[in-house]
Amino acid sequence: MQVILLERVAKLGQMGEVVDVKPGYARNFLLPQGKALTASKANIASFEDQKAQLEARNLETKKEAEALAAKLDGQQFVVIRSASDGGNLYGSVTTRDAADVATEEGFSLDRKQVIIRQPIKTLGLHEVEIHLHPEVMAVIKLNVARSPEEAELQASGKSIQELAAEEEAAAEFEIAELFDDIGSAASDDYDDQPAPAREEASDEE
Repeated sequence: MQVILLERVAKLGQMGEVVDVKPGYARNFLLPQGKALTASKANIASFEDQKAQLEARNLETKKEAEALAAKLDGQQFVVIRSASDGGNLYGSVTTRDAADVATEEGFSLDRKQVIIRQPIKTLGLHEVEIHLHPEVMAVIKLNVARSPEEAELQASGKSIQELAAEEEAAAEFEIAELFDDIGSAASDDYDDQPAPAREEASDEE
C-alpha cells in the first residue's frame, strides 16, 4: 500500500515522500496518527497545496520538542516496586509507568512517546528513550527501587546486589563478634574457677 508521509517517520522516509508500507501498518498507525495519507492523486495534490504550512508546523513542533528535550534529557525518576531479595520485580515497569512518573514531576508525556528497548524486570537504574518528535529524542533514567531510601542508595551508584552483599557482610560481622563475646565470657568464667587440687603421689607400690 502506498502512502504519502506528512512528517518524517523513522526508518520509512521524510515528509512528502511516497512510500510502500504494509496495509495493517498504514491503517493501525500511520493514518490514524495523522502521519500519512493514502497516496491517491487527490491527496498528493492536497499535500502539495499544504506543504508550506505542514513544514512550518513541523518546524514549530520540533522547536517545542527540542526545548522540552533539553530539560528532560538525563533526568532520573523514581519508580517504587515490590521485588524479591535478589532484585527481581513482581511484574515489570511499563511505558505507562514511565510516562506517569515523568508527568508527576512536571513533564507532560504520553506513554506512546516512551520506548523501552529491554523489558524492565529488575531493580536498579534503567535508561528509557522519550521520542518527543520524529527528529527529537531524550533519554531518561528510571530508578526502580523498593523504597525511597533504596532509590537514594542506587542513585549514589550502588546496585541492589552490592547493597545485599554489604548487609550480609555486616550481619556476618555481628554474628562473629557475638561469638567472640561469648567465647571471651566463657574464658573468663573458666579463669575464675579454682584450680583442681593435685593428687599426691601414693607411697604405696
